[in-house]
Order: sequence, then C-alpha cells, then structure tokens
Amino acid sequence: MGYAILIFLILLILGMPVAFSIGISGLSFFLIRDLPMAVLVQKSISTTQSFTMLAIPLFILAGNLMNSTGITKKLMKLANICTGHMYGNIGQVSCLLSTLMGGVSGSAVADAAMECRILGPEMNRLGYKKGWSAAINGLSGLIVATIPPSMGLIIYGTVGEVSIGRLFMAGWVPGVLMCIFLMIATSWSAKLYGYKPEHDRPASMGEIGKAALDSIWALIFPIMLIILIRFGIMSPSESGAFACVYALIVGMFIYKELSWKGFIKTLQDSVKDITVITIILAFSGIFGYGVVFDDLTTSIATFMVGITGNSTILLIMVILFLLFCGMFMETTVIALILTPILLPVMQSVGVDPVVFGMIMMTCVTFGVMTPPVGTALYTVSDIMDCPIEETVRYGWPFYLAVIMVVVFMIFFPQAILWLPNLVYGVAT
Repeated sequence: MGYAILIFLILLILGMPVAFSIGISGLSFFLIRDLPMAVLVQKSISTTQSFTMLAIPLFILAGNLMNSTGITKKLMKLANICTGHMYGNIGQVSCLLSTLMGGVSGSAVADAAMECRILGPEMNRLGYKKGWSAAINGLSGLIVATIPPSMGLIIYGTVGEVSIGRLFMAGWVPGVLMCIFLMIATSWSAKLYGYKPEHDRPASMGEIGKAALDSIWALIFPIMLIILIRFGIMSPSESGAFACVYALIVGMFIYKELSWKGFIKTLQDSVKDITVITIILAFSGIFGYGVVFDDLTTSIATFMVGITGNSTILLIMVILFLLFCGMFMETTVIALILTPILLPVMQSVGVDPVVFGMIMMTCVTFGVMTPPVGTALYTVSDIMDCPIEETVRYGWPFYLAVIMVVVFMIFFPQAILWLPNLVYGVAT
C-alpha cells in the first residue's frame, strides 16, 4: 500500500484532480499485488451503492432548492435584524446566517460562496476591506461542518459505522460555539478597522419575532430533521428525500419564488455537484480496499500508540495531521480515506467516536480555507476580487476562533456528548 500512497501524493502534487489521483493510485495497488480486476470494479461500484450514502446527493439537491426558493433571503433578513447594532454587522450576519443555513446547505464551500455573492456587495458598499469580507464569509462557512445535515458527518458516520443521529445531535454544541467565537472575533476586528454598526440600538423583540415568523419554514427544518431521525420515522437517506420535497413545497406554494427556469438551473447545478462527489466515492472504494487488504489500520495504530499512550497527546497529534491533510486534500476524500484508519486508533485509547467525528470534520473542513489547495479560500477570494494572501492576512482572528473550538472539544468532550446522551441515552 506504501507505493499506492506515494503515487497518490505525487499525482496530487503534479496537480491531477483528486478523484483521478485516488483512482490511479488504487489501480496501481491492484496491479502491483496482481489482484483480480473484477474486485476493483466491484469495490468502485459497491461504494456508491450504500443506502446511507444516498443522503448526500439528496441533501445537496435540497440545499440548492432551498437557495432557489427565497429561504436564504428570509434567513438573511432575520440575521441582519438580530445583528444590526453590532460592530461589523454584515460580518455578524455572515456568522449567524451560516448557523441558520447549516441545516439547509450542508456544504462549507457552497455556504461560503453563497454568502460572498449575497453579502459581498453590501460589505463593499460599507467600506469593509475585501480580504476581511472574504475571510469572514469563508470561515463562517465552516459552521456547517457540524450543524446537521453536514455532508462530512454523513460520510464519517457511514464509513466509521457511527450513529448518524448521535452525530447530528452532537454537532449543535460545537456549531453554536463556533458561531459565538466567530462573532466575538468579528466584533473585535471590526472595532480595530472601524466598521461601525448600522443601527444605534438592538432590534425590539417584536421586530425579531416578525422576521423569525417570516423565516419559520427554514427555522423548523433542522428541528424536523432531528425529530424524524430520532424517533425512527425516517432514516438519514429518507430524510434527505423529505428535505427535497419540503423545499419544493415551500418554494412553489408558500414563498412562490421557485420558477420553472430556476428549478431547471438548480437541477443542473446539483448534478454537477453530485457527479464530482460520486466519482470520488467510487474511486475511494478501491483505495479503501487496499487499506484493509494490507491491514494498514493495525500498523498505524500500533505505531501511534507506541509513541504515547496518553489519549489527549495522541488526539492532538492526529489533529495536527488532519490539519496538514486538509491543506492539500478535499474534505470528502479525507473523510473517506482516513476515517477507517484513524477511528480505530482513537477508540483504542478511549476517545469517543462521536467526539472524534466532531473534531475530525471541523479540522478537515478547516482545510477548505487554508492554502495551498483550500477550495473555499480560492472561491471567496475570487468572488470578492482580492488576493488569497489578503484574505489569509485579515482572517487570522477567525482562524484563531475556529482553533479555540477544537481546543474546547479536546478538553471538554462531555459537553459535546451532552445532547446525544440526552436524546439517545448514554452509548454502551
């Protein structure tokens, strides 16, 4: 498997698309070991045939539908009313909107791009530095790494055989905490750069209540999602199908903003997004077979436990490794390849799989805003028309806020498990 990993890294450095880098390196493993090609075909197909994985394309379609139905505009209005009295209030809107949209989009890159397109012009009008605007829009998008229905959590839960319901419940504490820390960082940096509030006083409860009522169909969606999964009414995949129907009904009959032309455009965008993820899923099945065949998990676990038996130190080592991987590989790829390798190692030293899932997905999603391959970093910088160096330079308070959330999860794991244990009971 060592040769296959080396080939994968070389192809990645040479700039080959990630999906094909995985596929070619997986093929090389089969050729070197002289394994039947029939197994290669079976593994590439079987990985995409998982019923649980069906949740991913369904939630992608649901998220795109909700962006086309006016739900995003309603949520932005609510967020603006709640934060208009704060320093850098449009940056505050970005944080709050990401938290509200976490249960809708499920994708950090999609969320960051959407917010830059919607909030960017207003930020420019108010005189915010373009790098600052790009940084907060991009890093606030990381909130969707844990707020359900996170695509990363679905992949992690499926590959690692961890309860997706418990993962969804656990995601609320770090997600809300990240929102709070980012809002504090936004307020501090906005004061530093002189981005004053638009309103002199906080909105009244009546104004907030009216805006919340306008957004009620978006606000109740994640709550409905949790209830449906918790009480066994629907599986995660079935709830994804429900989300698509829900978005269509809201867009066509309640808000009446989804046109036929908009619907076709949404389908086209969803097909592009789903195709990329499906190719990566298929080829990762080949790579994953090599990991199991060579018993790489046991070798790595033995090596790492040999370095230290302290679970906290080992967890910090793994986090640094995940942050490094996130700089070069996409979130989906890391979750598919490293979950079956690292999860058994963490469990062997007593780290709860749900807590590790929260930490892992936060760290690898952090990579979408770090050079050299951060997809969200390039996306938001391009939309805001600024160099990535400027985005990184203005973004350091927000990077620090995300790191503080990771530190909290390391040292206070019971806080992460509070909601899952409350709803599902303590895991045995």
